[in-house]
Amino acid sequence: MDIKYKKRIRLKHFDYKGSYRYFVTLCTYNKKPVFANKSKVSWFINVLRKQSKTSGFRIWAYCFMPDHLHLLIEGVDSDSDMKKFISSYKQRTGFYYKKETGLRLWQINYYEHVLRREEETTTVAGYIFANPVRKGIVEDFAQYEFLGSFEFDINKT
Repeated sequence: MDIKYKKRIRLKHFDYKGSYRYFVTLCTYNKKPVFANKSKVSWFINVLRKQSKTSGFRIWAYCFMPDHLHLLIEGVDSDSDMKKFISSYKQRTGFYYKKETGLRLWQINYYEHVLRREEETTTVAGYIFANPVRKGIVEDFAQYEFLGSFEFDINKT
């Protein structure tokens, strides 16, 4: 009998709770380019804003690329649970998307990097904002309408 084990991608001895910063990437199912419609992406951003407040997370940076989402988030207190926050965001948006289209929205897992103390929030945010430039979508990140921050004015970075 062939038993397949799910590869562990979360850190084994880390509970993902508290005032930590994370660089998270969520990919769409089969890399389908879902995030191209302004009204649809606006809805995803509004859900992100509400879900981050109820889950106790700051959104330092977000960037909805056509087939994935980059986030730079930070827990606001000891009860902030990154795994629950990401899970609830994926569940809510995935349910809506499936109801509207009949299709699955997200890949099962996601990627995260727990930022070290020496990693500057603004540096990581700048890296996220530069993604559409690196991909050749725009020449200047300010031209891309599907990125931003709920914590600071991105035009002053």
